[in-house]
Amino acid sequence: MVPKIVILVHLLAAMIWTGGHLILSIGFLPAALKNNNFSVISNFEERYEKIGIPSLLVLVITGIYMATVYTPTLFKLEMQDHYTRHIIFKLILLILTIGLAIHARFFLIPKKKLRPLAWHIVSVTIIAVLFVLVGFSARSGGIL
Repeated sequence: MVPKIVILVHLLAAMIWTGGHLILSIGFLPAALKNNNFSVISNFEERYEKIGIPSLLVLVITGIYMATVYTPTLFKLEMQDHYTRHIIFKLILLILTIGLAIHARFFLIPKKKLRPLAWHIVSVTIIAVLFVLVGFSARSGGIL
């Protein structure tokens, strides 16, 4: 029963993370770019971070738990194993997300560089959707 509850919590956090980035990319970013208004993004981020960052932490914690349950031999890196392959893809996506977040937080946001930040926002959104796709693939028997 515990793994199913963990999966549900993981899915809810994924909806918050991915949905928030889709809303930012589709709903707020075009207006910010059109008006060259950095505050549109910063106002959204100020509100979204209160739920977005905790959801990302929940995703990492539940993801680690599920990795240990479904792939106890993960560190053997057996790419022919269905779950190992998907977990490695997710780890790569997580590293990319963290790298983009660090770069944005320390280099783009303080200088209010809207155009480069827009590329980061779109990239993180695409990565978030890829996270969902890889998770779906792992649970559905695989498209990867």
